[in-house]
Amino acid sequence: MRLSILASAFVGAVAVSASPVLEQRQERSVEGDMVVVRDTIVYVEDCEVVTPKVFIISMFSPEADIWYKNAETPGSIGNLLAKNITVPGFSPLFPQAHCLADGSVCQLTTGESEINAASTISALMLSPLFDLKKTYFLIGGIAGINPKHGTLADVAFSKYAIQVALQYEFDAREIPENFTTGYVPQGAFAPDEYPSSIYGTEVFEVNEALRDIAVEFAKTAKLNDSTDAVAYRAHYTDEGVTIFEAATKAPGIITCDVATSDVYYSGALLGEAFENTTTLFTNGSGVYCMKAQEDNATLEAMIRAAINKVVDFSRIIIMRTASDFDRPYPGESDTFHLLYSTQGGFTPAIANIYLAGTPVVKGILDGWWKTFEKGVKPKNYIGDIFGTLGGTPDFGPGNAFGGIPQTTETEETSQVSRRDSYKRSPSRAMMKGALGAELARRANGNAES
Repeated sequence: MRLSILASAFVGAVAVSASPVLEQRQERSVEGDMVVVRDTIVYVEDCEVVTPKVFIISMFSPEADIWYKNAETPGSIGNLLAKNITVPGFSPLFPQAHCLADGSVCQLTTGESEINAASTISALMLSPLFDLKKTYFLIGGIAGINPKHGTLADVAFSKYAIQVALQYEFDAREIPENFTTGYVPQGAFAPDEYPSSIYGTEVFEVNEALRDIAVEFAKTAKLNDSTDAVAYRAHYTDEGVTIFEAATKAPGIITCDVATSDVYYSGALLGEAFENTTTLFTNGSGVYCMKAQEDNATLEAMIRAAINKVVDFSRIIIMRTASDFDRPYPGESDTFHLLYSTQGGFTPAIANIYLAGTPVVKGILDGWWKTFEKGVKPKNYIGDIFGTLGGTPDFGPGNAFGGIPQTTETEETSQVSRRDSYKRSPSRAMMKGALGAELARRANGNAES
């Protein structure tokens, strides 16, 4: 094996041909009267590329640690710290991907929030250290939950991820009397109007058939709970309230959708506003139950990689466990609920990432040659709001590319960006997804023809 010391991590990522990183070093040199310290990365060249069957995506330390702590637990997937690979572009707090000794399962931690997620996942997609063409991705993290649809420590598998905060925002104290919220879709004039300014990251849809398989695997798990969570969830039927009945149940496996927002929001008014945003953006087919800070960013990085066949977008599973409620129980203040209450959901939610995630990972590994190596064919549309990967979204304005999948070749030939293509398309009324025409007409006062 040949060793190369590369002064630039990102240059090294391009120059080295599929080589795991051995270590990170500092080089010191004297230049005039100054001592210059340069970070360097040592690569082993011409080594085998890691080709994981499953890649677990965690967002912060507790979500990752639950996998590491259970390395020796009977029935676990094994020791994810057996192989540690430094990847240029990963978070400085979480600079390595971690894998089983045989490389069949790997795990990374993005860091919290949309920017951290997009940066880390982009770095993974661009890394020559992995072959991800047939890899399944399990996004496994905690989230807040809507008490209308679930309870503390629930495990939710999602088909849609919705970037609910990608809107105009007015302070709620300054909104017109006929507004229900300070959030207004971009390009619209009221909260219930469909956005006319589309960025492309508003909604993602993943493989429903794969989601349902993952749900069946996860249902074999015995989930964790806590006495504090039992006590706290019981309050959600206080004062005779019935709409939160789901919040009072024991933890289970549920299917509903996840909202993405960098802002860690809390309260009934914001929760209801983003319920409505989810309904609007998905043309009535999405159900907002979970709130997190990363998923749309992660999925956009994967869409861009999928254009170039780096990953298969049909192999993504979104799994979030409920650590807290997104709004207080009847009679409880918003501030007390978020800042001071003892909800008891965090610890079991972290545990349930491992407990529900393990049978999902093992199910894919055990069924690799029979089912998963060739892939699970989606029966629904998969991709973004633009239809970047082909097909016609069942939400939003329709396909911005006429149903043609975008590739490096088509982009180079047309020299048209996704947003430019959308702008040059027919009127929004002509482009609405099948479920969205009525919403679009109402949002525009039936003005479009």
